[in-house]
Amino acid sequence: MSNITIIGLGLIGTSIGLALKKAKQPNLKITGHDREPTSSRTAQKMNAIDSLEWNVGKSVRNADMVIIATPVLAIKEVMEYIAPQLPEECVVTDTGSTKTRILQWAKEILPGHVSFVGGHPLAGKEESGPKAADASLFEGADYCVIPAPNAAPWATQAVVSIVDLVGAKPFFIEAGEHDSFAAAVSHLPMAISAALVASTTKSPSWHEMAKLATTGYRDISRLASGDPEMNRDICVTNASELAPWVDRVITELLELRRCLDESDEKGVAQFFAHVYEEREKWMAGVTQAPTGAATVALPGAAEQMSSLLLGDLLARKSREMMSRYETEESGKKKKRWLR
Repeated sequence: MSNITIIGLGLIGTSIGLALKKAKQPNLKITGHDREPTSSRTAQKMNAIDSLEWNVGKSVRNADMVIIATPVLAIKEVMEYIAPQLPEECVVTDTGSTKTRILQWAKEILPGHVSFVGGHPLAGKEESGPKAADASLFEGADYCVIPAPNAAPWATQAVVSIVDLVGAKPFFIEAGEHDSFAAAVSHLPMAISAALVASTTKSPSWHEMAKLATTGYRDISRLASGDPEMNRDICVTNASELAPWVDRVITELLELRRCLDESDEKGVAQFFAHVYEEREKWMAGVTQAPTGAATVALPGAAEQMSSLLLGDLLARKSREMMSRYETEESGKKKKRWLR
């Protein structure tokens, strides 16, 4: 692949250009296009691309590969513009955060003489735009590769080669599975972060409340600083997968709300003990599925798993948390009886 065109010179597109330049491939020529002249010029000044083409159709005429790095909802329009200009055996890929809708657009719009291989680099920053671009952005990151059913094997390999060149690790996954998983662990956190900021900043007391908002609030609200256009596109194009996860979070919050309303201290303790243990296992790289239900006389399945796979640390911590609660509760009952 000697001629590559990158359409969309924001954080991801410019970072891909920088990473490819860093790889120092001989005879590689990168053409860039962005609808915003400022972004285009910035990417060129950063040496992420070799040349600019202001007409999106012309930018792909001699391309061996086209990388569409625009917001998701713009990808369809880009495909419509470039479809008549794509040369024989051109490979088209993208960097969108949702995949099912994009593969459908590719099937409907792109000509039969090209191959579409969907892509999604699992890397990013809070900042957006070419000025935030980094040649090392993808190093060590997983990069989802989702070939269209009619994509030529050599085209898929060409995209894998680009993934390798930018320092990422190719991760093959089916489009529907990608969107389902991404909804839970990528799109849902963004929605929760946005909901936190929306609910707190709408309070009449926010001006004073903000003085107490330190690291905890900052950490959880970080994703709300993402590109609003990108976040909108993610929600719109993956609504059917995201909505059920929103419902699940609401269910968990309602259960916590029930515990609070009923002064169910044990329920609150169990809620936080469970999520503590699950996050610690995830941080340690333990993501195996539960093995079965707990029995009365033995530790629960989650506790057994943590004992086997992480040693006794988590299981002991979980027992300590619940034991501490039960000791405190027992003391309260004795005090009430003494009264």
